[in-house]
Amino acid sequence: MGGASGNDPKGLAGSDAAAAPARLCRDCLSASPARPGRVGRCAACGSPRLLAHPELHQLCIAHIDCDAFFAAIEKRDDPSLADKPLIIGGGRRGVVSTACYIARTYGVRSAMPMFQALKACPHAVVVRPDIEKYSRVGRQIRTMMLDLTPAVEPISIDEAFLDLSGTQRLHRASPAETLARFARRIEQELGLSVSVGLSYNKFLAKIASDLDKPRGFQVIGRAEVAGFLADRPIGIIPGVGKVTQERLARDGLRLIGDIQRRPEADLARRYGEEGLRLARLARGEDRRLVKPERDTKSVSAETTFDQDIADPEQLVPVLLRLSEKVALRLRKADFSARGLTLKLKTADFRTRTRARSGFPPTQLASRIFEAGREMLLKECDGTRFRLIGIGASDLGPGAEADRGDLIDVTAPRDAGVERAIDKLREKFGGEAVMRGLVFGARRERERKSGDE
Repeated sequence: MGGASGNDPKGLAGSDAAAAPARLCRDCLSASPARPGRVGRCAACGSPRLLAHPELHQLCIAHIDCDAFFAAIEKRDDPSLADKPLIIGGGRRGVVSTACYIARTYGVRSAMPMFQALKACPHAVVVRPDIEKYSRVGRQIRTMMLDLTPAVEPISIDEAFLDLSGTQRLHRASPAETLARFARRIEQELGLSVSVGLSYNKFLAKIASDLDKPRGFQVIGRAEVAGFLADRPIGIIPGVGKVTQERLARDGLRLIGDIQRRPEADLARRYGEEGLRLARLARGEDRRLVKPERDTKSVSAETTFDQDIADPEQLVPVLLRLSEKVALRLRKADFSARGLTLKLKTADFRTRTRARSGFPPTQLASRIFEAGREMLLKECDGTRFRLIGIGASDLGPGAEADRGDLIDVTAPRDAGVERAIDKLREKFGGEAVMRGLVFGARRERERKSGDE
């Protein structure tokens, strides 16, 4: 196992210790040996960020993960936040989307309820997420990834797998050198940082990228994999959640080494196909290929309220704003939708979902809203809700959206109106054009606030 310094700070040196490690400085990209008298320093530039691994230039599967992505963008755009604990999230009833590394030292974690996060770090700065901005930056990074290889498999807005097989001649560099140059480019051009994991399959590359964040670059080779995995908890295996971990623990399987020592036939008898999968991954075997395209299955938007709401007159304007967000995202991604899902979470955290499908392909907020409102009003039975969301599904090409026909003659006109509104909002701000229903709800809130 090779790390950022070449001194193997994680104690993960491979079993093939006799092999001379290849070296690479992540700052000057030199292959020079360590500086005499200064262990772990580049002989060319003095940087401590050395990679050293016998298989460094033989591996080509990478996992790239942006470091505290949302928080890093906000700190980049507002330097006054640089040395402050920063939480990206919304309201005391919401959850943490991202916490910067300073906030994490106080125990703040993604998906933690906001009230718990603020209890752990009461002096944190809280910024509501700006998904449109984060998406723009994510697309910039994705374009830079595609400059390295066409084999890019996005996992989320801020992470992806890459297969750099056969790119040596194109870049005149090994995959490790290409990735180090990429990480440096992200820092120089975008003011952000990434962590890189490099191995021979996706499972190990993902594990490697998590080992040394932020600004990490870790390598897991074939020679060391069995020993490296043996002492790791079973929970690092993808798909092994809390319930599965508890079940395996009852059978005496807590570490990956416990799986390695069990006969494969025994694992198959106890756990079926899942047992065979666990056996393969415990040996460092992962047959999954890096797939350049991941199908987008849905486009959605949701919000969590500061106070539970039962009144449909308050819920409906919120649904309209969410419908507008979904419609805009459909247009920007060039998708149309034939299905919709309404999501509601009650005050006692029970989730209700209602769906409709089979209608003509659309990108129109008005049509998404009308279908969503019909489903919503059926659920307004006095129940108090803490969250509402609307999602578009059964996606197709944007060119199929809102064509209209002899019966539906208004769709093309309505589509033109909504695109014109997009342009006005893009130029003058999101509130430059406001539908009457939303405007009326806002005026009512302001009136009540004034009365108080």
